[in-house]
Amino acid sequence: MTSGQARALDQLWPKFGLDFAAGPIDLKAIFGRDAPLTLEIGFGNGEALAARAAAEPERDFIGIEVHRPGVGRLLNGLETQSLDNVRLVSHDAVEVVNGMLPPASIDQVLIYFPDPWPKKRHHKRRLIQPAFLAALARVVKPGGRLELATDWEDYALHMLETIAASPDFTNAAGSGNFAERPPYRPQTRFERRGLERGHGVRDIILIRT
Repeated sequence: MTSGQARALDQLWPKFGLDFAAGPIDLKAIFGRDAPLTLEIGFGNGEALAARAAAEPERDFIGIEVHRPGVGRLLNGLETQSLDNVRLVSHDAVEVVNGMLPPASIDQVLIYFPDPWPKKRHHKRRLIQPAFLAALARVVKPGGRLELATDWEDYALHMLETIAASPDFTNAAGSGNFAERPPYRPQTRFERRGLERGHGVRDIILIRT
């Protein structure tokens, strides 16, 4: 962690940060308005989240990330760009979704390039699992979207298999199909690095039934 990131965590967290709460939070009070809400889980260094927030000021955003240097970096970016439509949570995403977010409160969930846990014995640690899809279904509004992207083929196939068994989401591109990359999804340095290594990027878009 750089000194600038540490300083941002200390000075800017009260402005942009949300401490974990065991009960549902009041989103309208937090943002001071009732606007469409996007949740990004695992925003990394925040590059994509900041770009979306700047391009869509009419929408509010919540980002979840446990990697503190990435949180600090994004805090600096939010302050520099005066992005008041973003709030950050630095806590386990499963606990945040299960305990902190009100039912049917989210219009769009973004999970871009989650840890693929490539070794077979670690597959159970992958975020996209039946129990987590059920938890997301509780907080996503009917007709809301869950958007996934990965550059790991095995994980992409695992996602499709898990989705097919979910009663709560349907594949917008049709069962077993990948989607076109949404034009609003920024291409990050992480993604470009994967493409340079020959990794194919696959998008999946789901609709809450």
